[in-house]
Amino acid sequence: MTEALTRHDRVLGCLVGGAVGDALGYQVEFDAWRFIEAEFGPAGVTEMRYNRVSDDTQMTLFTVEGLLLAAPGDEVESVREAYLRWLETQREPMPPLASEGLAAQPWLYARRAPGNACISGLAHGARPGVNPNSKGCGTVMRSAPFGLRFSPAEAYSLAEQCSALTHGHPTAGSSAGAFAMITAHLVDGEPPQRAVSETMLHLRRTLDRSETADALQAAYALAGNVPPGPNTCAPLGEGWVAEEALAIAVYCLLGTDDVRDGLVASVSHGGDSDSTGAILGNLYGAAYGHAALPREWASQVEGREVITALAELLSA
Repeated sequence: MTEALTRHDRVLGCLVGGAVGDALGYQVEFDAWRFIEAEFGPAGVTEMRYNRVSDDTQMTLFTVEGLLLAAPGDEVESVREAYLRWLETQREPMPPLASEGLAAQPWLYARRAPGNACISGLAHGARPGVNPNSKGCGTVMRSAPFGLRFSPAEAYSLAEQCSALTHGHPTAGSSAGAFAMITAHLVDGEPPQRAVSETMLHLRRTLDRSETADALQAAYALAGNVPPGPNTCAPLGEGWVAEEALAIAVYCLLGTDDVRDGLVASVSHGGDSDSTGAILGNLYGAAYGHAALPREWASQVEGREVITALAELLSA
């Protein structure tokens, strides 16, 4: 089935899938599992009652815009400028006059619990060295587009460099890089297990990336023993930090090829549900294409028309 997929199918699936997982998880972000279970039932978050996306999808789309506007070799600076445009959407109530591109989209001006390190890092210039001890998952959840545009090695490097614009901890960079690398392998048609294995081998080459490699190893082991379901990801953490968020998504990716069940599992836990859902949605879309996403979720998610237009440009 996946052999017949075009690159555009995968790119569109990746971007829409990320928004779907984001919206699904944003409904319960910050809620403990016991409260999620009380509201949605023991099966977890099986409904998209609200279609709103969070800062995860917002920043992902600005990553896309930065890459589309970049001259060859100037990608990091172009993405930096795009993130600074996103920062203005979090400060202003609506687009200023003469705004262009994503900055002209009123729906992107909603402030949906953006990460503190993302805001402060950008406010302090978005230069390497900012927030040196921060490894929040805000670097990972925005980094899929690097894997949609570049080879696995290039995607890793660019995501790692752009991570440092807001989060200075090495693990934030290696987790963002690993996510982009897995995405690139998937878009190239590699099956999920091989995409993750190749990325783990890449990480093991230096000790700087050990936290990310260890987290992926734990995800790999859990996927082989515990099928993804409501709150089964708890041994991997809550997803607030970069390597945990990536590990939860990878566990669900490797644990089931049922996209609906995997997405439900990825958000049905007491942690950073929108980020873990967004990351998994990106991975599922890249692996299995847009048609594999639950239709009723993919068709109604906020910003779908803009996301579709960006996917066309990115896959051209």
